[in-house]
Amino acid sequence: MSARRRQRLTLAGSITGAVVVALDGTVLTVAQPTLQRDLDASFTQVQWTSTGYLIAVAALLVFAGRLGDRYGHRRIFALGVLGFAAASAAIGLAPGIGWVIGLRVVQGVFGALLQPATLGMLRAAYPPDRLGMPIALRTSAIGLAAAAGPVVGGALTTHFGWRAVFFLSVVPALAVGLLALTVRLPEPTRRVGLDLPGAGLLALALACLVHTLTALPRFDWPAAALGLTAALLFVRHERRTPNPLLPGSVLRSTPVTSALGVLVCASAAMFGALFLATYYLQDVLGLDPLGSGLRALPLALLMVLAAPASAVLMRRHGARRNAVAGMLLITAGILLLSRLTPSSSWYGTSAGFLLLGAGFGTVMVTATAVIVHRASLDTAGVSGGLQQTAMNLGPTLGVALATTLTTLGLATGPTLLAFAALAGTAALLAARLPGPAPVLSTPAPSSALSVNSTAGTGPSAGTGS
Repeated sequence: MSARRRQRLTLAGSITGAVVVALDGTVLTVAQPTLQRDLDASFTQVQWTSTGYLIAVAALLVFAGRLGDRYGHRRIFALGVLGFAAASAAIGLAPGIGWVIGLRVVQGVFGALLQPATLGMLRAAYPPDRLGMPIALRTSAIGLAAAAGPVVGGALTTHFGWRAVFFLSVVPALAVGLLALTVRLPEPTRRVGLDLPGAGLLALALACLVHTLTALPRFDWPAAALGLTAALLFVRHERRTPNPLLPGSVLRSTPVTSALGVLVCASAAMFGALFLATYYLQDVLGLDPLGSGLRALPLALLMVLAAPASAVLMRRHGARRNAVAGMLLITAGILLLSRLTPSSSWYGTSAGFLLLGAGFGTVMVTATAVIVHRASLDTAGVSGGLQQTAMNLGPTLGVALATTLTTLGLATGPTLLAFAALAGTAALLAARLPGPAPVLSTPAPSSALSVNSTAGTGPSAGTGS
């Protein structure tokens, strides 16, 4: 098989895997009310169909990426996507809400396996200076899935019931899983350590963090205390173990840590603002779910268009300018949404969503490219796991902050201003990303990049759920 054909098949697999996960989350949101009625479930139980999945994914992403570094991203991707398909089919056949919750956790485990592998496979298949456009196409596909999910989920639920939304991903997931078994990619150059104690401590810390955030505005002190203890023990363990879960070459890289911070802040600001704006459109402007969805549609469309454009612009202007511009667009979009009134027109709301989509698509591609480009083949998985963790924690944090601030009595406008301030502050963090000068640099071929090389080189080009 030629290298070009291998790249195309890898890109198709990476995009399909990312879309399957993104579509699964958006279609479920629409189907949850029907699921609750059919299974005679409580509101709390229905919430756990999402919370259980989210906790499983967030807790295991980094370790799943490390598994790919050790055993090969293609193998881990195939296991994850085939398991995801099996779990989806089982949920569609589940007899009760308890089964749905348990199987959603299982689905989250397999989702955690496949998500970092979608980036790890791209890093293995493409040279570092050609990563920008594949990542951009993957990001565009995720945006398209986010836009299509509510429509597809609503149509399936209306005509065939809630179970149909889980069968939706089975066939494409099976197809891409079998395809992944036939494509050969470069294998890891050495057997990296798995650091099982570190993986367990990090998983516990992240699970407690997500649970604490999803429980807000009610603060779960025991979960928070347990998570903080696990985090402190994890840091202590990582400093002493000879084979840490998070390699020092990754954590000591200013561009990587800055890019991760930008992703968390950008996704928190964007999803928090979207959460508030959606409620405002329905509760204040009196729009139905379809009407509010159409108002927000420009966000997804601009995200789809901005992703490939940002890859081209980053080759010319560098990651720093791209990311700063993206964060400023997000800030401007949130500021426009903060000025919504009961008489706001379609043009007024759509302009805010247009800026949000353009900014978020730009930031996602740019920050992800910085993270993936800087990884060697032996750290691509753990780097992808960190990127996916940031993209899971950010939205959770944003919605939790929005819920807490509104519960405390803050009006929608001032709350949106708080998110605009968060996005504006993140623009300062984006200014720490590499500039245009080292665009054609290539990361060191060794399994662990030195501190000097990671601090002085930049991405060649610019996800993910």
